[in-house]
Amino acid sequence: MSTVSVAAVDLGASGGRVIAGRVSPDLVELHEVSRFGNEPVRAAGTLYWDILRLYAAVESGLRDAAAGYPLSGAGIDSWAVDYGLLDASGALLGNPVHYRDSRTDRISIPVPAGELYAVTGIQHLPFNTIYQLAAALGTPVLDAARTLLLIPDLLAYWLTGTAGAEVTNASTTALLDVTSRTWATEIMERAGISPALFPALRQPGDVIGPVLADGIAGADGRPLPLIAVGSHDTASAVVAVPAAGPDFAYISSGTWSLVGMELPAPVLTEASRAANFTNEAGIDGTIRYLRNVSGLWLLQECQRHWGTAAGSLESLLAGAAAADPGRFVIDADDPVFLPPRDMPARIVSWLAARGQPAPSTPAQMTRCVLDSLALAYRRALRDAQELSGRHADVVHIVGGGSRNELLCQLTADACGLPVVAGPAEATALGNVLVQARALGAAPGTLDGMRALLRTCLGLRHYMPSASTHGWAEVASRLR
Repeated sequence: MSTVSVAAVDLGASGGRVIAGRVSPDLVELHEVSRFGNEPVRAAGTLYWDILRLYAAVESGLRDAAAGYPLSGAGIDSWAVDYGLLDASGALLGNPVHYRDSRTDRISIPVPAGELYAVTGIQHLPFNTIYQLAAALGTPVLDAARTLLLIPDLLAYWLTGTAGAEVTNASTTALLDVTSRTWATEIMERAGISPALFPALRQPGDVIGPVLADGIAGADGRPLPLIAVGSHDTASAVVAVPAAGPDFAYISSGTWSLVGMELPAPVLTEASRAANFTNEAGIDGTIRYLRNVSGLWLLQECQRHWGTAAGSLESLLAGAAAADPGRFVIDADDPVFLPPRDMPARIVSWLAARGQPAPSTPAQMTRCVLDSLALAYRRALRDAQELSGRHADVVHIVGGGSRNELLCQLTADACGLPVVAGPAEATALGNVLVQARALGAAPGTLDGMRALLRTCLGLRHYMPSASTHGWAEVASRLR
């Protein structure tokens, strides 16, 4: 295997980055090239993505990466479910609507939830693409549309002129048959959605086409191929889970937490649907069997409310580590904690409504949030194992939350399992590795790519402490 450099475009709901990655037989390294915001815009009562500004930032970042590194490829990952619509000429029909827009709040479709889950395996979320399209039925924009492209596919189309749908992101729409990995045309037709909108599916590692934008070329001026990666950011992140065998669970931890296991086949039972687990397509035919769990959003919103008065995150975590364990716990997945407003007041109110004492200092509140997240992880991991019939003997935490040492230790204690923390840059690493594999510069299997990461990354290990048994009593207070 040779050494290659590639560019990873990693887009999130609040910002994006272009990262240069270099992969050799014994090394994977990343260098940030550019960082930019991704702020939605509300116009005439609808919340939109500023997609042209986002595309301009992506193109600029790729141009800078091409100027600074001998690139052999580029790949794009982003958040899921949102899309752009093209007319018959390939022109965009308005800005994509943001998944947090209220248009889907009371939308239903003429497909029973159990039937939809049995085909698509996707948990019910009101912003899933199928409900966004149901909300748009009969509108002039949808009537004029001829092609639907999810966000990374839309950006890829503008860069290369080639339309398609990468399968890991397509699986999040609730419009893909998760067993056959083909578009669920019968579901579409029953929901009143035209199957003709959906382009051909492509797999991670497929070459989409050369980048046509001026000033973006590969090494030695050659055309730069845009390569399909796990374009759903979580699919890329799971590639970079440095597991040493099949019996592992993972937590992709950030603003939100995705807690689950990697399976060879979907779990489409009614019990799985009732537990709100989702079956998303992963790399190499795998299934990302997971549940969305509240994440560091809770603490971030507390910090936003406190401002600088509560001190730095480091001081909050130090105070939380010294606070009484398990004294204050909430159901971190209660929908009352979803909106962006005074989080400390909502936590106090939630506890008061149940006759429980409430934190009185920022340190206690921080400990409450972290203990509650650890309990939510415990519930999700136990459910995942029971529903899938699989056993996990280790938990891997990747993403930004892997840097939170207290949360990692609490997770080990609550779950009663060893925790391996890192990499924090899992999404970018997974994006880079899938490109490098397509170019012949990374191992050909998931196990091989993960073994490479274990040799070149500094991972942190946390063992369950003697206090593990006390978590059962803490958990019982939430029943």
